[in-house]
Amino acid sequence: MPPGLELADVFRRHGDAYRRAHDGHLGRVERRVMSAVELCRTAALGGHVEQCRDCGTVRHAYNSCRNRHCPKCQGQARAEWLAARQAELLPVGYFHVVFTMPPAAAEIAFQNKAAVYAILFRAAAETLRVVAADPRHLGAELGVVAVLHTWGQTLHHHPHVHCVVPGGGPSLDGTRWVACRPGFFLPVRVLSRVFRRLFLAELQAAFEAGGLGFFGDLAGLAEPAAFTRRLRELRGVEWVVYAKPPFGGPAQVLAYLGRYTHRVAIANSRLLDVTDRQVAFRWRDYRHHGKAKVMTLDADESSAASAAHLPDGFHRIRHYGFLANGHRADKLALCRTLLAAPAPKPDPSPTEDAAVTDRNHCCPCCGSTAISRTILPGSWRSPPARPSFWNDTS
Repeated sequence: MPPGLELADVFRRHGDAYRRAHDGHLGRVERRVMSAVELCRTAALGGHVEQCRDCGTVRHAYNSCRNRHCPKCQGQARAEWLAARQAELLPVGYFHVVFTMPPAAAEIAFQNKAAVYAILFRAAAETLRVVAADPRHLGAELGVVAVLHTWGQTLHHHPHVHCVVPGGGPSLDGTRWVACRPGFFLPVRVLSRVFRRLFLAELQAAFEAGGLGFFGDLAGLAEPAAFTRRLRELRGVEWVVYAKPPFGGPAQVLAYLGRYTHRVAIANSRLLDVTDRQVAFRWRDYRHHGKAKVMTLDADESSAASAAHLPDGFHRIRHYGFLANGHRADKLALCRTLLAAPAPKPDPSPTEDAAVTDRNHCCPCCGSTAISRTILPGSWRSPPARPSFWNDTS
């Protein structure tokens, strides 16, 4: 395995050819993602020179792009987000529920990302709310952290929502805590049927409002009769919703969220080889107990998958129920009162990312903190002066 192999190497080696080959339909955001990853931590974005005044060691440090699709720029964002979530954990069991859509719906989503991903979020959250509010199942209000992923382990388009949910919630009148049964959350068969109904109802409403567009192989779906047939087909297939075993405790919840919330399409650690024609990477086959395997894609395919993006301004992490942003503090206070649980104390131990930051402020040779800095201006000069993708961190 070549040392230090990165997604940036794939784009630098094959990016120009990919952009030329797909110039007619490659969007602005895909181009911006590719440029951000290619320029990240290079002299083009500027940086600074550090020199230790004690031993004279000199070190160059270049600026990060901070793009949310860049494998090198998610560590600090993840640490800050997790620190905020830690204070919101309740002393109850947590469950992990995943909502997926069949391929016939996923291909519509690929051509209508903003509209259909938003529908996916709303339908998943509303499904949990409706089923949990039913006294036959729980009779409570839930809190949900939902994370959108739009790819699979093999880099194919596979939009799905991961939901982390406390195993219970306040009763609908807010007078008591209602816990789910030990080891069992909500019936997945009921969740699946409700999710399918809500998703397809919203999809039909979006079509009727002119909010969906189709091209290429799907151009025929622009005709109402063809779209109606597609909806009929989707109503006749099973929609997969599954609930994983409950987490062992709050530490496992945070560990899980840390892996999933700021994950990019392919981490640098998964890359094995890049040649003039192909890219090889490691993936896990969860149909065979997570067995590690190797996949090789043509450079064109890997560039397309790695540049796949969320629409501008689209939030891939959302909160619902008693964790919704508008009333989270008040609702969490109510939950802790009903559970007779005090608010958690802040964790004084530094995170791994904070420890790395502290080490970066010391001389790598002698450990001294007597560091002087000289700013290095960047050579990247396309307006605006501060690249717009620096702000693309959601």
